[in-house]
Amino acid sequence: MSESEAGTFLQIIQLHKSFDGQPALIDISLTMPEGQILCLLGPSGCGKTTLLRLIAGLERPDAGHILFEHQDMLAVPPHRRNFGLMFQEFALFPHKNVGQNVIFGLEMQQAEASEAKGREMLELVGLAGFEERDVNSLSGGERQRVALARSLAPEPRLLMLDEPLGALDRALRERLMLEIRQILKTIGLSGIYVTHDQTEAFAVADRVIVMNRGRIEQDSPPETLYRQPATPFVARFLGFSNLLDVTYLGNGQIETPFGVWPVGAENLAAGERATALIRPEAASFKPCQTRPGLNDSQDGSEICFEAELTSPVFRGRFYQVTVSASGQSLTFEMPLAQCPQPGQNVALCLNPAAISLFGE
Repeated sequence: MSESEAGTFLQIIQLHKSFDGQPALIDISLTMPEGQILCLLGPSGCGKTTLLRLIAGLERPDAGHILFEHQDMLAVPPHRRNFGLMFQEFALFPHKNVGQNVIFGLEMQQAEASEAKGREMLELVGLAGFEERDVNSLSGGERQRVALARSLAPEPRLLMLDEPLGALDRALRERLMLEIRQILKTIGLSGIYVTHDQTEAFAVADRVIVMNRGRIEQDSPPETLYRQPATPFVARFLGFSNLLDVTYLGNGQIETPFGVWPVGAENLAAGERATALIRPEAASFKPCQTRPGLNDSQDGSEICFEAELTSPVFRGRFYQVTVSASGQSLTFEMPLAQCPQPGQNVALCLNPAAISLFGE
């Protein structure tokens, strides 16, 4: 056994799963070290919840293996895996108070010990003193904290959370996603977090796996995922809309609908088709007194061309602006003090470092 394998906490090996002949997971393999918070991110139907259910033992794979601390889990029933589960639905017992809900899974312990554990978990999730409260009187956020406390009370080796904040409003989700991460890190608990919301993924996870149609598209830390999406699908899913079909001409140049741009490319051959991603923060505007050339800066650090500003939208911290040129539109985020007037022709200048290329 290699040193890396020896340190593996959870290992998924060539997992396949189909429902009614339709593939849900295709050749999924990954490893997860202990103490990590791993997020499965992707659109509905991509396979992220199916993968979670397979790890939990709620479904069986058609092929492949799930190893937990080097033990094959396929022969281990769900209740013997010592994994915690938390879902979007609170699933609290309405006839039990908060404390009784939290210690529900501890009924084999002595009453005094289980009640002490319940108080400890409620304090951990910020609900100290709530033991006697009626769960029907709690807010949505408080109910989800109770559900989290109940998931943590049996001291699972791995906590799995499936869209746990999906039923809550945005402001509450923003607060709880940070608290969930802090709680898991405080107690050193490994977690797998399923969501379709990239904001949650970036806030909670140490590592994000983007899934698409049953396959893994990218496996990266959150910052790497955002700064360096690996495929056009990942870029689109993260909300990047400026994707252009281009041709690599060689010598560090690409042919675009807006002209020839000096954008370096690795692993692309001359004449190869590619997709260019222009990041929303890539642009700046200059007054368009004369029609700019391909590269208006003397040092070659910018790509400039004439464009018409068609529709600025106020987004709070910035303006989202759409510009039109050569029959195509691009969308950018501009500081509030730098937004030109609608209908104005401008020199749109792009930072080549904010342009990425994906080979076909």
